[in-house]
Amino acid sequence: MRVLTVLGNRPQSVKAAAVSRVLRARHEEVLVHTGQHFDDELSTIFERELGVPRPEIQLGLGGGTNTEQTAKQLAALGPLVAEQRPDVVLVYGDTNSTLTGGIAAAQAGIPVAHVEAGMRSWDWAMPEEQNRVLTDALSDLLLVPSRTAEDNLKREHPRGRIMYVGDVMVDVADLFRPRARENVAALERAGVRPGEFVVCTTHRAANVDDPARLRLLVDLLLAVPYPVVLPLHPRTRARLTAAGWLDELAGGVILSPPLGYLDFTALLVHAHAALTDSGGVQKEAFLARTRCVTLRDTTEWVETVDSGWNVLVDLDAARAIEALDRPLPGEHPQPYGDGHAAERVVDALDLLP
Repeated sequence: MRVLTVLGNRPQSVKAAAVSRVLRARHEEVLVHTGQHFDDELSTIFERELGVPRPEIQLGLGGGTNTEQTAKQLAALGPLVAEQRPDVVLVYGDTNSTLTGGIAAAQAGIPVAHVEAGMRSWDWAMPEEQNRVLTDALSDLLLVPSRTAEDNLKREHPRGRIMYVGDVMVDVADLFRPRARENVAALERAGVRPGEFVVCTTHRAANVDDPARLRLLVDLLLAVPYPVVLPLHPRTRARLTAAGWLDELAGGVILSPPLGYLDFTALLVHAHAALTDSGGVQKEAFLARTRCVTLRDTTEWVETVDSGWNVLVDLDAARAIEALDRPLPGEHPQPYGDGHAAERVVDALDLLP
């Protein structure tokens, strides 16, 4: 079987690293990276540690609005799919690259397999929600990470086949967490000690593009009674600079450039808590058994909230500060599987005609 895998950002590369190890032992795979967000350090790590090669095809199509990205990617992926003639196109998650890979394949009459299908935040204003719902609608294989995602799809009656595989991020977390716990260099560079700081990520358009909400975010971060380490997303930096608040934030928060996967994971596993508006970081914090405070009022990873490891506070500073010191739950369930999701993904692909 010839599999064309379409990637667009770092979290998708992480997930693909787990699956590609298993996939390439059985089938032929071509990795395509659209360039929506390419992490060269991560590709090097996976090439060295997991034997997963760098993407064979890099399109370099980053930048622009969601609409512009989607248009550019479709224009490139359509001919590419025709040229490569895969038996299946494999996509991950909820980015523009997920949707464009799925559309290009579906329009070419090629089966689409969607890893992380069925996730729902029920917030249609989120571009990610639009991408995941539309991708699910055109997929032939809907590979779900949790029973909640499976139930979501059963209510929607999609045309494709729903299969529970678990979350491939569990596979990756199990592999890299021991190494991350030994990595204190990232903490030393930030000037923080284990258990005595909060790691933060924020980049959602809903939080940083609206100046009123951006101001609430700045005030919240400055009010946190712990050192806050904030690897600054380019989008967030640009909005803070335009508003004239970057220097003010730098006076009370430890700012750093975006971090590679291993350095960020090292901060996450050693942090007192994670403060984030990222779906992926919510789940990574849960897997690391780090309390999480989410700067949104909805989440697709509902199990993290139901289990008590995650609290949704939107941009309410008082609620965020209170949540940072809540006791950790006594139990840690495993709603996302047993660390063998990658094998199940490849097993599912084998069922395609």
